[in-house]
Amino acid sequence: MKKSGFLLIAFVFLFGGCDMIEYHPYDGRVSGETGINEKNIALIEERCKGKETIRFAFIGDTQRSNDDTEKFVKALNARDDIDFVIHGGDVADFGLTKEFMWIRDIMNKLTVPYVVILGNHDCLANGEEVFEKVFGYPNFSFLAGNVKFVCLNTNALEFDYSLPVPDFQFIEQEMKDEREEYEKTIVAMHVHPFADQFNNNVANVFQRYIKEYRKLQFCMHAHDHYFKVNDFFEDGIFYYGTPAIARREYLIFTINEDDTHSYERVEF
Repeated sequence: MKKSGFLLIAFVFLFGGCDMIEYHPYDGRVSGETGINEKNIALIEERCKGKETIRFAFIGDTQRSNDDTEKFVKALNARDDIDFVIHGGDVADFGLTKEFMWIRDIMNKLTVPYVVILGNHDCLANGEEVFEKVFGYPNFSFLAGNVKFVCLNTNALEFDYSLPVPDFQFIEQEMKDEREEYEKTIVAMHVHPFADQFNNNVANVFQRYIKEYRKLQFCMHAHDHYFKVNDFFEDGIFYYGTPAIARREYLIFTINEDDTHSYERVEF
């Protein structure tokens, strides 16, 4: 075949046959629902308005575990005592656009609203950009009854100091929230202080900051893939780590009216 023939075939393949070729997984084109967190925060706040006892589920690290995530959704939907779900991050493993959409579509089958925190694997390639499209900004907060949830990006290593992680300006702004209806606070993140991804130069400052929130109850994280409870700073503030969903386990927290809380490890 002449050289011109090869060029013609290449041209047709590249330009004429685009519909036959899967788009690049990092191109960031998202199909389906976007802005999940903002929409579901509105549902959570309405659902929990006026409630003094809050019960929610906490999961994490669903990457490469679509089947297990589906089983979790079915198990949670069989309950009628959960107000909402928090996903502690690592929706994706490689930052692939489809990974975010797969988990979104599975989690959208929940009968209760959910929100998702940014994980370190979610930041790979252009994953942060896709995460923001599908779920929303990495730092956010919401009210559930009289409890304020502050959800933070703590994946400092992934940003190589190009952005402030943790974002103390955001943390401080949230402290200025003067809404009287909330009385206590829970801080959630993917990576806990002293983990590999956290900027440990600011770990102690981070802890001092978050303890200024109204009646900080405890902190939550994912990332380690095992259930853990730690008092990292020996100051009475416990950090609860949820297992990876592949371990077929999740946590349920109950925040009581009397400023106490309890947790339960649930296998499914």
